[in-house]
Amino acid sequence: MRVVLQRVSEAQVISEGQVLASQGPGFLILLGITTEDGSTDIDWLVRKICGMRIVPDSEGKMNNALTDIQGEVTVVSQFTLYASCKKGNRPSFLTAAKPEIAEALYESFCNQLSESLGSPVGRGKFGADMKVSLINDGPVTIQLDSHRPE
Repeated sequence: MRVVLQRVSEAQVISEGQVLASQGPGFLILLGITTEDGSTDIDWLVRKICGMRIVPDSEGKMNNALTDIQGEVTVVSQFTLYASCKKGNRPSFLTAAKPEIAEALYESFCNQLSESLGSPVGRGKFGADMKVSLINDGPVTIQLDSHRPE
């Protein structure tokens, strides 16, 4: 699984004119799922995200985790995180999980993250065309990959 985690002061996800998620300070997470992903990937990512100390403390240093500020989270499925651009100009998405597998893992990830945070997680609509708006705070953007933990 790949995640692009953005610290935001606000974010919103809209599909077909309907607001699916709207949040204040916290994280907007773009989640990519590959054919090799499973529950151990979810466990690792949820643990990392919940413990990620990228929220400023009273002195402006990144010492706090999301839970320290009771921040909000929205997760958007993003198969394009597994784009391969090795050949030509048209990306290939062969390593992205098929929708029937990816959707179940997306839901499981969101549920486990919500449980770990002790609060609901906003969600995009899996497989839908969405408009995502955000104000990146910092800006702070972190990439995580459960198959390449760095």
